[in-house]
Amino acid sequence: MAYRKLGRNSAQRKALMRDLITDLIINGRIETTLLKAKELQRLADKMVTLGKKGDLAARRQAAKLVRFEMATETNEEGVVVKEQYAIQKLFSEIAPKFADRNGGYTRVLKTGPRRGDAAPMAIIEFIA
Repeated sequence: MAYRKLGRNSAQRKALMRDLITDLIINGRIETTLLKAKELQRLADKMVTLGKKGDLAARRQAAKLVRFEMATETNEEGVVVKEQYAIQKLFSEIAPKFADRNGGYTRVLKTGPRRGDAAPMAIIEFIA
């Protein structure tokens, strides 16, 4: 199966995808270029599938790709309500939402071109 090189060598591409998948898990939606979003969509669906398995082997496979970052939720006053790591959020919140779904966990919505270089932009998000 082929993949996009995105104008980077393999180490840079892996680091980019790790950052994007971690940000997607923490925030639920991100805006990036269309080609990065399409490549990220394949990766995000694999991560949700691992999250649905939920065993130790799946956690270790997901931990290879998802960065060790803290996801915090705050209320209206700015007080931190919940803190958890991105990998915990994947397995405890995101994967259970898709327990009865067999794929297609993310959607890519095209937006306008980016100002400056006119790169096609897109929003990628988890389906609610």
